[in-house]
Amino acid sequence: MDDVRTAQEVERIFFELRRVIVGQSRLLERLLVCLLSRGHCLLESVPGLAKTLAAETLAKVSGGTFARIQFTPDLLPSDIVGTRIYRGSSERFDVELGPVFVNFLLADEINRAPAKVQSALLEVMAEGQVTIGGHSHKVPQPFFVVATQNPIESEGVYQLPDAQRDRFMMKVVLDHPTVAEELVILDRMSVAPPQPERVMDLSGLVRLQRKCDQVFVDRSVAQYAVDLVHATRDPAAHNLGDLAPSIALGVSPRATLALVRGARAMALVRGRTYTTPQDVFDIAPEVLRHRLLLTYDALARDIAVDDLIHRVLATVPATWVSPKPNG
Repeated sequence: MDDVRTAQEVERIFFELRRVIVGQSRLLERLLVCLLSRGHCLLESVPGLAKTLAAETLAKVSGGTFARIQFTPDLLPSDIVGTRIYRGSSERFDVELGPVFVNFLLADEINRAPAKVQSALLEVMAEGQVTIGGHSHKVPQPFFVVATQNPIESEGVYQLPDAQRDRFMMKVVLDHPTVAEELVILDRMSVAPPQPERVMDLSGLVRLQRKCDQVFVDRSVAQYAVDLVHATRDPAAHNLGDLAPSIALGVSPRATLALVRGARAMALVRGRTYTTPQDVFDIAPEVLRHRLLLTYDALARDIAVDDLIHRVLATVPATWVSPKPNG
């Protein structure tokens, strides 16, 4: 009965998201997977593809607090996490908490701020806390960061540091809508855009996250995730030796954890209490693409990261690992 309730809650969230967002099913599914996995999501697309709308709608549907930070070159770390302010009336310093103290944080155009500002998010994304004046302050839970960036901008933007990219569980690349979807967008959004309704509260969301933790992961699924990650570090060991000159650095252990956590959430979204290698396979492009570093030679030859990932997925098999006998 509890599994039926969980499936109904997930379906209600999806229904409300789709009532507002036209198309972009992969985006909505990946956002929910990240949220249930307690991860963070990086969205990349040209302007106007509902990145901001999707993040704000998910916050409203889930009943959480929401804040949007517009990243600019003159932004300071204290503008994000907060700072200490001297109060003359009390002759002491008080802590003024920043906008990160919400459940859903939208870091809009994150690559418009320099590395010093972007690094202000490292601690809060990894540990769920902010250190101000030597004291740690916990952010509300659940805490979910959605960052956006525009790939076609080259003026006034900064490269995301590798450590910052690795904090994101997934990087989702959005495509333009189809002709049919664009007609629906015109009909739905041109006059009176639909307003999302809250379908659960934060306690319900936390319950779904805990339910996600209980999804069973077979040893074969875990082995498949490890094999995919290892193939990016030692391609020759997986019959992918021709990829070695193109890969400067394989993905980190965070990718392995993200693949398994994401597989759990994907199974829950799909109405199962157990994971399969297909769940890992489906989320692998979003988990790996921003962590795989290419060589200068590969960049000069315009080799796409997604092409390398597809080669890895097409080559590395999902093998069955039999359980060890007792005793």
